[in-house]
Amino acid sequence: MLTEPLSRQDLDILKMLQRDSTTSTAAIAERINISQSPCWRRINRLEQDGLIKRRVALLDRTALGMDVVVFATINLTSTGRQNLIEFERDIIEHPEVIECYTMTGIWDYMLKIVTRDIRHYEEFVRNTLTASPSIRELHSHMAVTEIKNTTELPLDTQL
Repeated sequence: MLTEPLSRQDLDILKMLQRDSTTSTAAIAERINISQSPCWRRINRLEQDGLIKRRVALLDRTALGMDVVVFATINLTSTGRQNLIEFERDIIEHPEVIECYTMTGIWDYMLKIVTRDIRHYEEFVRNTLTASPSIRELHSHMAVTEIKNTTELPLDTQL
């Protein structure tokens, strides 16, 4: 919950931090033309308001040998509340699943899965995903070429 509406300066701070979270408060303050103390207070408020959830390092998956990206669509055997809770609790435990969404339409869930290679993905599907009694149907959609991959939100549309 926001303690006050976002200003142009708040949006500029968020844009800079989502591009590079290691940017110093002094550098941010200089770029948005305010002194360092008010800039620090703004950043602190954005963190307290939950707009900045955490600051992380974005790793290069291909440099780390993780060459396979798969979008898997899943339907469950039953969409009862308990089955959904169990599936979600289970899926959170698998580091290969880097994103999981409930879906509208014909699929119950969509997963983004990253693995070293196709053999690792096959093992993960055979020994982990399809071993779950809650999964009725799974379809794999292999990513071939990455055109765009960003974590930056479109903040220019906020004002």
